Amino acid sequence: MSLVRLNIKGISYSQTQSGAYALVLSEEDGNRTLPIVIGAFEAQSIAIALEKEIKPPRPLTHDLFKTFADRFQIKIKQVIIHKLVDGVFYSSLICERDKIEEIIDTRTSDAIALATRFNAPIYTYENILDKAGIYLKMKDELIPGKEDDLGIENLIEETKPVKKSTYSKVTLKQLHEKLEKAVQGEDYELAAKIRDEINKRTQ
Repeated sequence: MSLVRLNIKGISYSQTQSGAYALVLSEEDGNRTLPIVIGAFEAQSIAIALEKEIKPPRPLTHDLFKTFADRFQIKIKQVIIHKLVDGVFYSSLICERDKIEEIIDTRTSDAIALATRFNAPIYTYENILDKAGIYLKMKDELIPGKEDDLGIENLIEETKPVKKSTYSKVTLKQLHEKLEKAVQGEDYELAAKIRDEINKRTQ
């Protein structure tokens, strides 16, 4: 299976769930995007890593991992989002030390947060992008460090559990209509949920 390189397009605050964010990745040589729902802490961590001038008063968990890895000469060569099951993305860190390569299973949000710190490329497989990719446009790209975007001063705020929406009584045609409406309204988190429901029904 061929790998597709992804770039971080932005982070959008969830319009339907308190404490949740949609991380939007875009393919480097195309116009498909991959929205992934992540927690507030991971969103903050990614934003801070992207904005080099922002330094938290104490190291975040991902900063600590970077310092630890540097001290022991461990490099993260790349991140691969390799599986999608029931709307959950699975990722791997491809690490190297003393020319020995290791693959480490990780949450996608943590993988992206580390990739931004190691300047590691992010990839996914073509079949995952075909299945979960959405054609989206973002008017307001992430400007890391702006308090209005991600609330930098609330770095340790806990994420509230995200309630699962049910579309059991909604037809497939209506789901596609809702997806189009969510895309037009730039509600990426809702679009991702509807996309997952459509995928479940068409598998």
